[in-house]
Amino acid sequence: MKTIVITGSTSGIGKALTQYFAKDNRVFAGYRNENYVSDLEKLGVTPFYINMTDPESIKLAAAFIKSQTDKIDTLINVAGCVVAGAMESISPERIREQFQINTFSHLDFSQRLWDLLDGGRVINISSMASFGVFPFIAPYCTSKRALDMLFNSMMLETKHNIKVISVKPGVIATPLWEKSISGNKESIENSQGFEKEMNFMVKNARKNQIHGLDVSKVVDLIAEINEVDNPKASYTIGPDAKAASILSRLPQDWINFLIKKGAKFKIK
Repeated sequence: MKTIVITGSTSGIGKALTQYFAKDNRVFAGYRNENYVSDLEKLGVTPFYINMTDPESIKLAAAFIKSQTDKIDTLINVAGCVVAGAMESISPERIREQFQINTFSHLDFSQRLWDLLDGGRVINISSMASFGVFPFIAPYCTSKRALDMLFNSMMLETKHNIKVISVKPGVIATPLWEKSISGNKESIENSQGFEKEMNFMVKNARKNQIHGLDVSKVVDLIAEINEVDNPKASYTIGPDAKAASILSRLPQDWINFLIKKGAKFKIK
């Protein structure tokens, strides 16, 4: 039985991971909405409150876990959101919010638990967006890229024996897509001159929520990563993620040309 900490445990990938690992492990499951506490308790896990926008909440969550255990085998950082829109009009405050939730919160939480992770591993749910080739979700792309780079540096620098692994899924069928539409309603409705692009993004998000890769595929990969002795530093999953990885290796001018051509073909 291992001790596993998971953030974002009430939806999408985090929920599926919590359900999987709860069977044979001691799991600490992070939630923000108290309506989900009873569901988590029924799984036999230990719920803990954490709001990724609130540094005090992150501090208290880490303190609670440290009061309950002196060893963590695996920390899985899942919680996240998407800030979308045209860079001409997205406010710096929204971009700061994106980095707080997707990057800084996980860094803060992990640093506070670092000593307990000696001999264990950190698995970050990044994204194929971290390859940085997707227009109109630049804050999301850069927050995931920063997450990868900062944690990789932590692994290189640390004197502890801790493995850090980045998992970069492609399009996964989770509620994140519909949440992204509602969370970016103001940007979508006020991106003057980009109405066609925003309409396309909304339609594409709803299609992805239905036709994306099944979340169980991500769970299977993470379960495998959690068991191997020497996991790789980075994994991609899904044909679209592998394609984004290849595309990202091209010269930037080529990438820009291909993205613009592809966008014109799709957005009419």
